[in-house]
Amino acid sequence: MDKVLGIDIGGTSIKAGMFSTEGTLEAATQIPTGEIVSEAAFAVVTEGLKKLLADNGASADDVVGVGLDVPGPVDDDGKVGMLANIELDPEGLQAALKRTFSRANLAFVNDANAAALGELWQGTAKDAKSFVLVAIGTGVGGGVVTDGKIVSGAFGAGGEIGHITVNRNEKDSCGCGRQGCLEQYASASGIVRVYKQECEKLGQDPVALSGPTDTLSVFNACRDGDKAAQAAISCMCDCLGYAMAQISAIIDPQMYLLGGGVAGGFNLFAEELRAAFRKYCLAPSIGTRILPASLGNDAAMYGSAYQAMKG
Repeated sequence: MDKVLGIDIGGTSIKAGMFSTEGTLEAATQIPTGEIVSEAAFAVVTEGLKKLLADNGASADDVVGVGLDVPGPVDDDGKVGMLANIELDPEGLQAALKRTFSRANLAFVNDANAAALGELWQGTAKDAKSFVLVAIGTGVGGGVVTDGKIVSGAFGAGGEIGHITVNRNEKDSCGCGRQGCLEQYASASGIVRVYKQECEKLGQDPVALSGPTDTLSVFNACRDGDKAAQAAISCMCDCLGYAMAQISAIIDPQMYLLGGGVAGGFNLFAEELRAAFRKYCLAPSIGTRILPASLGNDAAMYGSAYQAMKG
């Protein structure tokens, strides 16, 4: 009764799924964590995982793979690089997991890459040879798959789609320290930022926003005919289509998948995005499909499990 664990690590908790080796998500749980840098914190994780197994008729001895995704670069050897938004000791956690799950292969993977692997294993891209997942949330991440394998890069920075330069004249800085990155226009925060700028240009008040990433309100305003919201969505589509065209000139994938929170508005902007891509891409790539991802917030769990099972 072999099982695989897929673990999606966040800043305050982790999502963990128990999978069959065929790719069925059999059970899932959330484990509160906070900083994962001490033996006590490692024990919270391992005990939570053992409880998930026990509650579903399995044990630590059944686990043949444990995959973990992290919001930071992971190179081809599984070495974790900079972790900007979480406090995690990867080596310490790995050692604790190895003690607990002695049969298991352990694997770390970048969170956007994990989502791409999940879609490859059990999602929209199942059995695809090449595709690019664009994860649009607070920022813009990406997972690049060629010949059925994730492209991590020599230094773990493969798939950093959000930091493709799409506007060389931008004066404001991106979070990465450079200017004109895709993330400044196509992320949730970027869409809201551009929307407010467009409102100012048009001399209108923005709709009520719950926060700096409230794209739902911007999308609703767009549907209601708000000119500033329409301009912000058009800016997103133009910048994203341009970036995707540059990727296609190098990788030429079969398809692009859009995931993350902003993808919830896919039906609103899909045709405009496709038109922007066709406007900028090389003629041979004009038939590239642009589709929504299908696994939602579980994609990274699937992909983490898949990465561990592959090892």
